[in-house]
Amino acid sequence: MAQPPVIPDTTAKAKARNWSPRNQFRALQRVFRRRAASQNADAMTVLQHLDDLRIRLTKILISLTVMTGVSFYYSETLVDFLAAPVGGREQLVSIDVTENIGVFMRVSLLGGLILGFPFLLHQIVAFISPGLEKRERRLLKLLLPAGTLLFFLGVGFAWFVMVPTALQFLLNFLGILTTPRSSTYFSFVTSFLFWIGISFEMPLVIFFLAKLKLVTAGQLLRGWRYAIMGVVTLAAVVTPTIDPINMMIVAVPLFVLYLLGIMLAWFA
Repeated sequence: MAQPPVIPDTTAKAKARNWSPRNQFRALQRVFRRRAASQNADAMTVLQHLDDLRIRLTKILISLTVMTGVSFYYSETLVDFLAAPVGGREQLVSIDVTENIGVFMRVSLLGGLILGFPFLLHQIVAFISPGLEKRERRLLKLLLPAGTLLFFLGVGFAWFVMVPTALQFLLNFLGILTTPRSSTYFSFVTSFLFWIGISFEMPLVIFFLAKLKLVTAGQLLRGWRYAIMGVVTLAAVVTPTIDPINMMIVAVPLFVLYLLGIMLAWFA
């Protein structure tokens, strides 16, 4: 007796099963393999790509060194600025002999990363551009200023909204007088500023991937469970404490950024 034909499961549930990080990675591999197969004789070889990577990493290192040197010169001003939410650096204490030097270097490095981020982003875009089509390269260059703007918006949002909210909760918890340790405090603040700034690039990355036809708004909506897992994991990494309040302070804006990315992907 003949078996009935198998009808593919095209329900939303089946599509949700097909959306996974592994499947998306495989789709990305297929795209680049097709493009590699269609490259002409003038395409860059593997050794040329590695040499280009070496040159750009050297430029990035030099840029970050220069910007860190500038921040190093103004480090005392930066320390005073970052310590303002707790009443100034006089309200902080140090325990280890080398602790203040560690704070000094950490603040200088943060300043160097923030100041050098536009150049860093430019070098990343320049490195991946040869693997893209002309239309995609043009789009990537147009998105470069937006990426820089979003990074600084993220740093500003972290400083003016997230850091004060988190400190208000942490310093007044249980009503016990708290005198922050300098290394812990500056580690907390610098981690917030840098990683939230990086996280604000999420909508732009999603939009670009949607333009490359690697993801769609529907796929991103169906993958909301993976998004929540990723957001919570990132929030746990960014926040130095294990309390759920601070994790939510970070996780909620990140998930909003994910939803904003879906909206941009819808119009891509």
